[in-house]
Amino acid sequence: MRRLSALKDVVDWGLCIGCGACYAYCDRGAVSLVKIESIGIRAKVEPKKCGECCECLRFCPGYGVNSLNVDRQLNAPPVFHPLIGPAASVYEGHAFDPEIRYQASSGGALTAMALYCLEVEKTAFVLHTGMDAATPWENVTVRSFNRDDLLAHAGSRYTPSSPCDSLRLIEQSDRPCVFIGRPCDAAAVQQIRKLRPELDKKLRLVLTFFCAGPPCSQGTKDLVASLGMNAGEVLSVRYRGRGWPGRFTVRTRNGEEKSLSYEESWGQLANKHRSMRCHLCPDGLGECADISCGDAWNRYQQNGNPGMSLVLARTDRGSKVIAGAIASGYISLKPATVQDVVDAQGLVRRRQELHGRLWAMKSLMIPAPTFPGFHLKEAWQSCSHQTKFRTVAGTLRRLILRGLWHRNDPVRPKPSQVPA
Repeated sequence: MRRLSALKDVVDWGLCIGCGACYAYCDRGAVSLVKIESIGIRAKVEPKKCGECCECLRFCPGYGVNSLNVDRQLNAPPVFHPLIGPAASVYEGHAFDPEIRYQASSGGALTAMALYCLEVEKTAFVLHTGMDAATPWENVTVRSFNRDDLLAHAGSRYTPSSPCDSLRLIEQSDRPCVFIGRPCDAAAVQQIRKLRPELDKKLRLVLTFFCAGPPCSQGTKDLVASLGMNAGEVLSVRYRGRGWPGRFTVRTRNGEEKSLSYEESWGQLANKHRSMRCHLCPDGLGECADISCGDAWNRYQQNGNPGMSLVLARTDRGSKVIAGAIASGYISLKPATVQDVVDAQGLVRRRQELHGRLWAMKSLMIPAPTFPGFHLKEAWQSCSHQTKFRTVAGTLRRLILRGLWHRNDPVRPKPSQVPA
């Protein structure tokens, strides 16, 4: 059986998610990050510099994600569901500030809690993702220091990001900081903090959002083109927000603005432009973070509601921040249940099917990541026979049609693929 024994294996077998953690913490300078519009952000490895070192595999989410490694420090047994994972508590609600609630993607609870940390707990900054002003269909890692900064970057960014690339800024800070990233980013951060005492000391809170996987940036460019707009003239791209769920909105430098509904835009992005590793994610609901938030779709109606969030406290640290944010008037929450999360989020189906997808990979002798602590076999057993067959057959088809049954080096194209 083939195995993942080095970072280059992770990249070549299509399992890199581009979080940037290996780039941030490779002391040999063997890793750089490359943006590939049709794929995403990928690690470029220099084998001669890398040598026999495999240190980055200890925290690489493409190599594996371990829910058991998260230090939850809970005083009581958590609420648990095999499709949701452990949670100290589950809530439903929204940001108390109406502007934050309106601007953000699903009630603004995550932005509101980040603001609480800045203003009340006096954290130094929030490290997260924002639009790249030079190429608005791409992302850059940003720091937010106040409410205006957070509002400027509020809303989903359905294109690749690598927020872990700047984790050393947190280590260098004079005060604790907040990190916001995808669930895979959060998993990497929680593992790195066990290896880097200074990061652990300076990391006040790890926040994440429910994630179905970021489409490649070519997906956004295709949407822009479908609106009859020239990518070179684009000033800004907004994927959601300004209402629930909000519209995909593109604005050009001459002031022209066009948009698509959330259903139209996400439907096109999700169907064609997500990586295989995103289809293998066990943690779309963010159980490796301190707090995870996402849309309460079970409450959604087209009635002008500015947004509702589901909020899950995953650790004692997260529970304390939620309690403080409620007491200080930053968020308005009421108790909810894990069944509410199951009812609200189609993401739970991915965990149900993941055991079958991994089995399909192994049947083709493709090395697969490992996911301890996610109860994948138990979730798989809840699937019907029809779903099991469809999952395995569909995964085999996807692997073969995408050419993922053999190694591919995405950052070093073959000579025949290099433009003259």
